[in-house]
Amino acid sequence: MSQGKRIVLAARPVGEPKPSDFRIEEFAVPTPAAGEVLLRTIWLSLDPYMRGRMSDGPSYATPVPVGGVMEAGTVCEVAASNNPNFAKGDIVLSRAGWQTHAISDGKGLNKIDPKLAPISTAVGVLGMPGMTAYTGLLDIGKPQQGETVVVAGASGAVGSAVGQIAKIKGARAVGIAGGKDKCDYVVKELGFDACIDHRDPDLATKLKDACPKGIDVYFENVGGAVFEAVFPLLNAFARVPVCGLIAHYNDTEAKPPKWAASMMRATLTKRLTFRGFIVSDFASRHGDFLRDMSGWVREGKVKYKEFVTEGLESAPEAFMGLLKGANFGKQLVRVGPDKA
Repeated sequence: MSQGKRIVLAARPVGEPKPSDFRIEEFAVPTPAAGEVLLRTIWLSLDPYMRGRMSDGPSYATPVPVGGVMEAGTVCEVAASNNPNFAKGDIVLSRAGWQTHAISDGKGLNKIDPKLAPISTAVGVLGMPGMTAYTGLLDIGKPQQGETVVVAGASGAVGSAVGQIAKIKGARAVGIAGGKDKCDYVVKELGFDACIDHRDPDLATKLKDACPKGIDVYFENVGGAVFEAVFPLLNAFARVPVCGLIAHYNDTEAKPPKWAASMMRATLTKRLTFRGFIVSDFASRHGDFLRDMSGWVREGKVKYKEFVTEGLESAPEAFMGLLKGANFGKQLVRVGPDKA
């Protein structure tokens, strides 16, 4: 019987995750029982939300247990099938996690047509990150013609899509990203109107210069110093979809807000809207998302970039780098070949 590999959570991280928080294990690849399929992982998606799943604090999802396989979205090939709905060789979107093989009863699996787009996009621009951008911006941000939309993490999987969708809707798109190369890419390749380096000591001034009419929509992926630079620039009736707070994911203690009172006052006087969300809140919009986003990708209106590491063993280091902004585009791990 062939051997598979999986990466489990060895310990709950304190602050930044470290290599010892993960453990790679080998296991005998199982045989699917009646009604089951054996999945072979091709692409593994790494996303910032996984840091929250490594902790056992209150959250919207059950944490990964210590000793449990790290959870993740995956693109897999059906390696063997005893389920009439799936044939050997089918490519499916699944949640097999950080492992080379997994057994599934077929529930939650969605077939992917490799002829429509590269299969990796099913966990990228045409998958959860793309739908997060689409629904968060359009359903909460509601950008209008001529408004200014600012997005943090602008070169990442979600942020890059947010800015491009904003442009499609006739808004002005301003990105915030880490480093000159990412900012240049956001403006020159993705078509944003401006992009500010969040490492710039003059971030607040540069952002104000880039948003002379203020900010109508701020798509929040980061928090921290970036939010502090954005907040004074929010216009009356501005909308803030809160998607992520990556600057705080490794915090070891809750810190009292320095300026909660002034923030609440501005929320009142400017009539601001803040709404946190997760993509499953908008599950009913999946058909609209696939129709629109796949069309925009085909037409070249939405471009995407993938940042790929090779082999399951690379996942922990790639994930730790993701939390520090080491990736340039959608972070993926190629676990296996497209076809066995």
